[in-house]
Amino acid sequence: MFDAINTVVGAISGVLYQPWCVPLILLAGGIILTVRSKFIQGRLFTESFKVVMEKPKTEGGISSFGALMVSTASRVGTGNIIGVTSAIAIGGAGALFWMWITAIIGGASAFVESTLAQIYKKKDKDGSSFGGPAYYMADALGQRWLGVIFSVIIILTYAVGYNMLAAYNLQSTFKTFDFYSNATPIIIGIILAVLFGIIVIGGAKRLINVTGVMVPIMGVIYVVVAIIVLIINIENIPAMFKLIFQSAFDFKSIFGGFAGSCIMNGIKRGLYSNEAGMGSAPNAAAKADVSHPAKQGLVQMLSVFLDTLLICTATGFMVLSSGVGVTEAMQADAALYVQAAMGESLGAFGPIFIAVAMSLFAFTTLIGNYSYCEGCLNFIAGRQVSNTSILIFRLVATVLVFVGTIATASMVWNIADMLQGFMVVINIPVILILMKPAMKALDDYCKQKKEGKDPVFVAKEAGIDDTGLEFWK
Repeated sequence: MFDAINTVVGAISGVLYQPWCVPLILLAGGIILTVRSKFIQGRLFTESFKVVMEKPKTEGGISSFGALMVSTASRVGTGNIIGVTSAIAIGGAGALFWMWITAIIGGASAFVESTLAQIYKKKDKDGSSFGGPAYYMADALGQRWLGVIFSVIIILTYAVGYNMLAAYNLQSTFKTFDFYSNATPIIIGIILAVLFGIIVIGGAKRLINVTGVMVPIMGVIYVVVAIIVLIINIENIPAMFKLIFQSAFDFKSIFGGFAGSCIMNGIKRGLYSNEAGMGSAPNAAAKADVSHPAKQGLVQMLSVFLDTLLICTATGFMVLSSGVGVTEAMQADAALYVQAAMGESLGAFGPIFIAVAMSLFAFTTLIGNYSYCEGCLNFIAGRQVSNTSILIFRLVATVLVFVGTIATASMVWNIADMLQGFMVVINIPVILILMKPAMKALDDYCKQKKEGKDPVFVAKEAGIDDTGLEFWK
């Protein structure tokens, strides 16, 4: 069954990742938004650090940092370890460079989509907010049907594609240990599914608490270990940088086989890791209780940089500085590559550390991914989904986590690539059409900052029609 599914999904994914489709839409869209925002990634980079620590506007609201941690829980995950090593194993060291480019360009896309989510967010019964791309597609674009389609794709991407992939990547990191057997994926799948089920049934507040504690801690520890590995392999660093840039600009090999090139793998795995422009993070961004939409746009832009330019780079440097060569088995299953590289640098501790890191990364990825789904279900239904329906959905999502651990590497990667490609094809054109309100919000924010104010947003004063808006009047 897995083989039949993989054949169909792989064919669709192959079409989506032709140069003229997802890569062109993603990069061209990011470049347009970068130019239109006057390179916001650079000129307001330090400002993003200032706003991320602001307290929520009202007591008990979700702060910028809290919303950031939910989106980062999804972004900072297995993609930062297995996604990076997969890109390098298949596309070469230059894939890391193109992941950097994707992140830098994607910062503008992340700003615009999250700012739009804030402008068009909705008010919940308790006074809190919710929203995302489906809502700005319905309200700003006037196309609710497109919001429904996009909501379905988000649910499939995160509950099926990304969560199955996260579960598979976790169990695959244990392959290098002697105790690994045919039963190991099943045992890991059961444990992971049970833990996941306990968390998602706990609700959103527990989700915020769990991710808010785990994401920063594991991120800091991971970067510290990466620095230690670089110190150990310091004599290999010059050769590592040379290899990255030589591979990145080896245009003969790039255009000789684009599907397997460093550019294509850098784009695919960069997108899987930082999700900039996909329309996922805006679902978390809309929950933040901030005084100005641009603030959360800046915070989500920062998340892209933290994810790719820090965490992904740490993984890339660890494996490339180790000097371990890539085998066919490692290309098929990148967990073997990172484990071998860490074993070379840190001995027996290396594979154990990666297994522990992957366990934490995968767990926060699973619950961060799931957090996007229930809001999309509510949008599709046009009202609050019943408790019975939500419970059934949570149980199905829990089963899918287990299925991911026993699936094949090729199938879970192809499903994730295909679904994230669909999200880009829909969301990037939409935010290009709707970028004007986001740019007006940005201009309003910068104007108030120049006047020495803590920016407070009023839609009409920023030149944005407030008809239908539930906030910002």
